[in-house]
Amino acid sequence: MTELNDLKTGSRVRGLVAAADVTVIAVEPHGDGIVNVVYRGDDGQISDRLLTAEQAAAVSVASGRRWMFDADGAAFKLASEARRIELAHLFDPFAAVGSSTIQPLPHQIDAVYGRLLPLQPLRFLLADDPGAGKTIMSGLYIRELMLRGDLERCLVIAPGSLVEQWQEELFDKFDLRFDILSRDMVEAARTGNPFQERNLLIARLDQLSRSEELQAKLNVTDWDLVIVDEAHKMSARLYGDEINRTLRFQLGELVRDRARNLLLLTATPHNGSNEDFLLFLSLLDPDRFAGRLRRSKHLPDVSDVMRRLVKENLLTFDGKRLFRERRATTVNYDLSPDEQRLYEAVSSYVQEGMGRAQAIEQGGDRRRGLAIGFALAALQRRLASSPEAIFQSLRRRKEKLTAQLLQAEKAGKLADARGLDGRLADPDGFDSDDFADDEFEHLEDEAIENVMSAESLVELEREITELRLLELLASEVRASGQDRKWVELRNILQSDEFNQPGEPRKLIVFTEHRDTLNYLEGKIRTLLGRPEAVVSIHGGVRREDRRRIQDAFRNDPAVKILVATDAAGEGVNLQRANLMVNYDLPWNPNRIEQRFGRIHRIGQEQVCHLWNLVAHGTREGMVFQRLFAKIEQQRAVYGDQIYDVLGDSEINRSLQDLLIEAIRYGKDPAVLARVDEVIDAHIGDRLKTVLDERALASNVLDPGSISEIRHRMEEALARKLQPGFIQAFFSAALDDVGGRIAPREAGRFEITRVPATVRSRDREVSAGGPLHSAYERVTFDKDKVSIDMAGRGGVRAELITPGHPLLKALIATTLERHGSTLSTGTTFIDPTDEGDTPRILIYLEHTISDGRIDHGARTVVSRRFQYVEITADGDINDPGAEPYLGYEPLDDRTNELLATVDTHWADDGVDQTARSWATANLASPHFAEVADVTKARIERTRRAVEERLNSEIRHWDLRAHELKEQELHGKKPRLNSGRARQRADDLEARKTRRLRELEVESDLVNHAPTVVAAALVIPQGLVDRLAGGLPSEMDQEVAKETDRRAVAAVIATERALGRMPAEQAHNNPGFDILSEDPRTGVVYQIEVKGHRPDTPEIKVRGPQVRQAKQNPERFRLAVVRVPHEPDGRPAVSYFIRPFDTYELHFAQAYVPLNVADLMPFAVEPQ
Repeated sequence: MTELNDLKTGSRVRGLVAAADVTVIAVEPHGDGIVNVVYRGDDGQISDRLLTAEQAAAVSVASGRRWMFDADGAAFKLASEARRIELAHLFDPFAAVGSSTIQPLPHQIDAVYGRLLPLQPLRFLLADDPGAGKTIMSGLYIRELMLRGDLERCLVIAPGSLVEQWQEELFDKFDLRFDILSRDMVEAARTGNPFQERNLLIARLDQLSRSEELQAKLNVTDWDLVIVDEAHKMSARLYGDEINRTLRFQLGELVRDRARNLLLLTATPHNGSNEDFLLFLSLLDPDRFAGRLRRSKHLPDVSDVMRRLVKENLLTFDGKRLFRERRATTVNYDLSPDEQRLYEAVSSYVQEGMGRAQAIEQGGDRRRGLAIGFALAALQRRLASSPEAIFQSLRRRKEKLTAQLLQAEKAGKLADARGLDGRLADPDGFDSDDFADDEFEHLEDEAIENVMSAESLVELEREITELRLLELLASEVRASGQDRKWVELRNILQSDEFNQPGEPRKLIVFTEHRDTLNYLEGKIRTLLGRPEAVVSIHGGVRREDRRRIQDAFRNDPAVKILVATDAAGEGVNLQRANLMVNYDLPWNPNRIEQRFGRIHRIGQEQVCHLWNLVAHGTREGMVFQRLFAKIEQQRAVYGDQIYDVLGDSEINRSLQDLLIEAIRYGKDPAVLARVDEVIDAHIGDRLKTVLDERALASNVLDPGSISEIRHRMEEALARKLQPGFIQAFFSAALDDVGGRIAPREAGRFEITRVPATVRSRDREVSAGGPLHSAYERVTFDKDKVSIDMAGRGGVRAELITPGHPLLKALIATTLERHGSTLSTGTTFIDPTDEGDTPRILIYLEHTISDGRIDHGARTVVSRRFQYVEITADGDINDPGAEPYLGYEPLDDRTNELLATVDTHWADDGVDQTARSWATANLASPHFAEVADVTKARIERTRRAVEERLNSEIRHWDLRAHELKEQELHGKKPRLNSGRARQRADDLEARKTRRLRELEVESDLVNHAPTVVAAALVIPQGLVDRLAGGLPSEMDQEVAKETDRRAVAAVIATERALGRMPAEQAHNNPGFDILSEDPRTGVVYQIEVKGHRPDTPEIKVRGPQVRQAKQNPERFRLAVVRVPHEPDGRPAVSYFIRPFDTYELHFAQAYVPLNVADLMPFAVEPQ
């Protein structure tokens, strides 16, 4: 029975806390029969508790040994590897890259690993050009945060037309299973709040901004990360000193306050107004970017919260331009006489109807007036599309209005107008980007067929009569076969550009309307004479069918033409084609940019050609001709980047206004003059302004930065966990819990049983998706996710990587079963060490936290993990990243042999020795690195906040004084002095609060290093000696000299090859030398094995073999025959892919290689 005076500093006690031993740090007496015990747990956390004499009886002083070293070695290895994979990002600096199916580019790596991840918390605007891969960067960032245990809940907000693209890309490339918020989901929510029930969610921008109910539900939830795509739509404007907050801007403010990390994405961050831009940035930091630009009209420095890269500055790892040249051609054509007659008749009908719509709107019924205008503009676009589209639209409108007339005659009055979508009268402005392609076309159909401007039965009868005549006219043109627009497309299809010899060219034809799509599909098939050469996509095509069609267009050489509506322009990469025709021109130039971006993408290897078909002599044709002429004029000055700014919101708004004006007022000379004026002055100047702003605001990744990124990634290849280490652990851990996994196609497996003990952790890993009892196909290699089995395709395999729910559940189960072995310790044999000096392998962890409180504890801002080995003499060495994998557990016979070995030195302060070493060599440099970065970031923010808020405070102080003077003189200003004074006081309070928050964030604590686990490592040479075997034929000093000469010989060989070799630390995992080819940037990993002429066998550790198999193109095994003579010249032999035929199981510690059998496969160093 333990008494209070038995508790001594440094003693290990059991029973003070549940299920764990702790180390007593101090015992503080507090009167008779009670003490305060301060103790440290094995996790390094220091706590205390009051203990009475009665309670002390339940506490026992543990064995004098800190480490028993008697845990099962195989279980210890499994638990060690589970812990390493759980902390994958600490061992593999680009872990998320290996956990996804992408091959990232320099600017994407720079964004995620250089800009986003270092910021905690994140408030950032990623403003790269379209096509740079902002979705890719976002997915990589999400995956990396998940691997770091820093993200469970993520919300993506995007325009309605992009939500499916987001869902598909995050799943296809990162295996992230996001749900899309829908009306059904809201109604079916068990708690009534879908935001609380879903951890990974995508929501439509205007679905949230227009719904106070949804915002109220959102406002009671917190998110680890919120991403807003097309974030420039969250705009606000200053009027005097008042802010006009749009509904979208208010949504932005809401999510800013509910998100720990906030990432805004847009390609058009600046609308030309610095003050509007400052307001936009206030969504990131309202204190730093508050108020107006008072004295200086220059923007504050935003380089730490924003990155802007333009397409023309994006490079590959080889330093080549990422995007090829673009060429756009305007094809002007004249309508036939019959087509011109139809055009004028329908345009007159539309013009008259728009006049009535304007009168209705001005009369107070804004919603109905806008709906009529929308319907007639849609009819005009179909007129410009094709005879088929206008015929079908007129026919359907006539039939629907006739049905309404019959109902009205029975009722004796006209029914209320139907089909009026409330979004048409949105106070933030109608935005076609809020709709998916099929949704928008459905909205147009509903408007064309149901919206009417007639105020009486007589007016409705008159309109139906007019529609009959227009339908007849359209029918005659349709039957005549006169379609000059089709003739121009036919000429393109028969041109040399499309029919060049060699590899078949592929072309995309974009139209806006389903009727035109069906019409063109039939015409092109007839022209080519091969129906299989033409495929089509529209908004009504199911997602799985759309994917299949896209794959056929990309990969099947027989498929040459894709006819598509903008459903194929939403997030689809079709760079297999380099030719595109805009059969219909969208009134939103952003759509032109998006369409061009489908082929002008990363991976496009040819010059991209675009043909815009424009009808000369039509009202909209007049506007487009003038616009494209201006674009070509500007292209002569600015080059291809002119196409990247067509999506600018000001340009879009101006063009749409011009088109409506041209249709409404016909060929009025004043309107013609205004078209020239607006395109020359406003749109032309806006193009120049945006391009100049891009030049000034853009960041540049110079070749030196790209080279550094490439070098870091090349080095990281040598430390990656995927696929070899993950596969080995997964198979062993699944087998350990009774699961079954069987090999199928090369690199792919079937899991036939996942035990219930693993599946029961479904809730713990819910962010990654559900757990299943079986998996038809899994793989650990990103290149094996999809395969083509003799052209039949194959089952898509689940990519098992760090962060995958099944792997997370298996890790959690392994640590629950075997985690205690880490605190008990085990004994290993090092089969490759012929010496006789035992050592202790120690696992060390170090954390740094700041003053922010998260779930009742300080926030950990950085963590490091390291292994060290300590001998009885106190010598400390770095054994590499996963030393335990190269060691073998004890068997019973070896265990008996070691009974006579004195290992008590392992308890004589070995933990303290390790912690002291880690304090100097791990904790101190780690803390200095984090502190320098944190201090610089916080100081920069503090200066910016003080400068901005002090400016606003001074303004309102002065304003309050001026207003008070006016009031004292009997005046009644619109803003009273009390309100101005209140603003100044509120700003002062905001400044105080923010500076206090920054002070808390700067309060970094350098925690003491923690010993997580330990193992006693016995050299094989000592075991052999204890067993009565002969001592090693090679003296240890001779062995070291052999290794030194071998490495020196390989370094000399590499230099002779023109490469730049660098020797790695002793016991570096996987290789002894990193050698970079300066011409290509490729870094080779060279494992050196030196041997004497009479050595029969060499051993290669298991981790080295796995690294070789993971990087076969970069790994070299260098076997060096070192002569006995000191001045003898070593003979160097290289082996490429030496382990391709070896299959290692998890427990295998090394591979023996017979030197004589190996040498016939040697190659000359190359």
